[in-house]
Amino acid sequence: MVKRKGPFTVLLTFDLDADSWVGFWGTHDEPVAHSKGRFGPKVGLPRILTLLDKYCIKSTFFVPGWTAETYPESVKAILEHGHEIAAHGYKHESLREVKSQAEEIEIFKRSIRALEKLTGKKPLGFRAPFWEFSLNTISNLSAFKFSYDSSLMDDDKPYVIESEGRSTGIVELPVAWLLDDWGIYEDHRKSPRQAFENWISEFYALYAFGGSFFNLTMHPQVTGRASRVANLENLIRVMKKKPVTFSTCKDIAESFASEASG
Repeated sequence: MVKRKGPFTVLLTFDLDADSWVGFWGTHDEPVAHSKGRFGPKVGLPRILTLLDKYCIKSTFFVPGWTAETYPESVKAILEHGHEIAAHGYKHESLREVKSQAEEIEIFKRSIRALEKLTGKKPLGFRAPFWEFSLNTISNLSAFKFSYDSSLMDDDKPYVIESEGRSTGIVELPVAWLLDDWGIYEDHRKSPRQAFENWISEFYALYAFGGSFFNLTMHPQVTGRASRVANLENLIRVMKKKPVTFSTCKDIAESFASEASG
């Protein structure tokens, strides 16, 4: 056991993709693909919001601009429950595959504009769709004055992104594929029990190593299935047996930035 230097923060984050990604793999008009995506805002999101309310947990929802335009009532519901809305591309585009910097800039503009129209303010955070950057993404994050990002994987605690040897001032809240519901539930078709064992073992190990940060990425269309919501509740109950704090991305990024500058 490593002695802890500070509090342990848990981020339960959600990507409200809905069916924004339909078409990325050439599935332009697949009714079943659209229906799978629609399950998120239609069924999964209300279940998740109810669960978070039950435990007084505030979370961050990363929302593509297209999703905000197509399901505005879902975004309003997230806000009404006191959660943070952050950016997630416009139509869940892979930034690695955009053809030019100008095209990527337009994606950022459309994303921000759509969220700003519904929330009344510019999003402070960003998560890259598919967790993929282009060579221009970090400079675009700076240009659009994002306070934090949650897409990179080179640490398991927050840090400030550097570019070309200089600090960008952008706080990175790292992610990991093992802490993502899509891979274990959708790609590998594992059970909620197996997901629980994967996630809680990482939580306990990070805690034992003296870590301070656990960032779980989920999708309402995935985790919103009944048995998986029950699994998430079980995870929350077990985590709460430790002296942990559940936070939004905005709050932990602001706290880290303040400590780093101080």
